[in-house]
Amino acid sequence: MTVREILKMGDQRLLRVAKPVEHFDSDEVHLLVSDMFDTMHAANGAGLAAPQIGVDLQLVIFGTGAANVRYPDAPPIPRTVLLNPVITPIGAVEEDDWEGCLSVPGLRAVVPRWASIRYQGFDQYGDAIDRTVDGFHARVVQHECDHLIGKLYPMRVRDFTRFGFTEVLFPGLDANSDD
Repeated sequence: MTVREILKMGDQRLLRVAKPVEHFDSDEVHLLVSDMFDTMHAANGAGLAAPQIGVDLQLVIFGTGAANVRYPDAPPIPRTVLLNPVITPIGAVEEDDWEGCLSVPGLRAVVPRWASIRYQGFDQYGDAIDRTVDGFHARVVQHECDHLIGKLYPMRVRDFTRFGFTEVLFPGLDANSDD
């Protein structure tokens, strides 16, 4: 088990645009995916993008299983490895909801996201992924893929009256739990 350091907001590496993965099903990709899942689980995350651990590749992972301590009311999301993702909004409807981030620890904000999306890409073996999702699943995918273009969720906040410290906004929620 290798848990990697998660970069924090302010680290300029989080602002870079990630490069496409060119070689699938390689030892390098499999090791990176394994380390990312170890890191995400150690931090109780719902997802993680390679740039968050300093790797400039278009690779995100996500999945919450039966329940996530940080999102107890959210439906489970299947464990997914997504390389070179493309997101297409379905319709023009946006939804506002609370988000946190492992790279922005201790804070949460209401962030607008497309309500329904189609995401396409590849798994670590090079097999195509093509899914249409909505709700929390769509939010997590959009959040993680933002990391691939150097965007953190505070950059999407429209109402800063709904942005603050987790322990103040949600006193019963574990303060160490972010996306």
